[in-house]
Amino acid sequence: MSSSARICLLSLFLLLPLVGLAQGEASGSSCDHHVAQWLDPANGEVLDNRQIFERLSATRIVLLGETHTSAAHHRWQHYMLAALHSRNANMMVGFEMLPRRAQPSLDAWGAGRLSEQEFLEQSEWRKVWGYDAGLYLPLLQFTRQNRLTALALNIDRELVSRVGQQGWNGIDEADRMGLSTPAPASDDYRDSLAQLYAYKQTLGNEAEGEEPDIDEIKRSDAFSYFVEAQLTWDRAMAEALAAAHRRDPTAIVVGIVGSGHLEFGYGIPHQLADMGIDDVDVLLPLDATDTCDPLPIDLATAVFVVDAEEQAAAPARPRLGIIIEDGDNGVRVMQVIDYSVAAATGIREGDVIQAAAGFETRSTTALIEVIQRQAPGTWLPLEVRRDDETLEMTARFPQTFD
Repeated sequence: MSSSARICLLSLFLLLPLVGLAQGEASGSSCDHHVAQWLDPANGEVLDNRQIFERLSATRIVLLGETHTSAAHHRWQHYMLAALHSRNANMMVGFEMLPRRAQPSLDAWGAGRLSEQEFLEQSEWRKVWGYDAGLYLPLLQFTRQNRLTALALNIDRELVSRVGQQGWNGIDEADRMGLSTPAPASDDYRDSLAQLYAYKQTLGNEAEGEEPDIDEIKRSDAFSYFVEAQLTWDRAMAEALAAAHRRDPTAIVVGIVGSGHLEFGYGIPHQLADMGIDDVDVLLPLDATDTCDPLPIDLATAVFVVDAEEQAAAPARPRLGIIIEDGDNGVRVMQVIDYSVAAATGIREGDVIQAAAGFETRSTTALIEVIQRQAPGTWLPLEVRRDDETLEMTARFPQTFD
């Protein structure tokens, strides 16, 4: 999980990508001797660009993974867009980062009617995604400069959150935003999600002093709803990609998506296959510090190793250490991360943050903007509502941000 990115999250499900599936066996050797090389997970052999792009020239849907906070991964995606476009100019590019309701803003951006700032404001980038827009703007600029159709792949996260609370069958068909029923998760996907769910419990200190029982987790209704929420996310993006492919079967449709939705074909590829679309390749970036020898044989079509030193390009940010959602008259704290600034401040689950630094915080976006303006070593006054009491608190940020 990338704790260095958006610390204030709307819901649990923004904690993806998944639990380090791309890192292989702990006993394997690192990827550092494969930097700037393509690897075939099926046999561990090095592939050259010609082999990769000969294969991709016949593929209709190409999915490019990422860790959302990695500048190196986004540079690799940019390179891939240029390389694929040079071989097939009939291209559409879909972005996980934007929900379907942002499509008009994306269209206006592509047509040159919006500046960068206007696009970010109208698409509500901070609210719907929250990760550093600077990492994604080169990809968006590529689509605009080359007059490519850009697609908003995602679904409003409110639906994902509701499914996580009530299950898919607990949502009326009229409220499913037009989504068809997701294909069930494979046993392996459920196993990987159970590991993520257990990690979430550890973060929340719910199994105080004990390791979460995976078998018990997998039998619970809460976990079943958690899986269905992830499937909802996967299905939404798969449907958007499938619709683009069917609209123009001669085009190459590229998806810019978190690796957790792609690894082992569990997520989006599984949902595409359920819709009868198997002409899909998954390409993943790996860091030099990840494990390459051995690679899981069915991890992806191919992986590309980037230099771990490039990760430093993503700047550190102030972190309060809470998971939040919009509430009545403020921002409700859903979870406090152990050993965080919030935990040291005395913030508790269920608190409602009504103001920060004298500014009203009526939305998650407002609170995030205040936090991200904090410099190392500063003190942030907070007004917190707890039950029927209003508390004045001061969050003290460390001298350096990790």
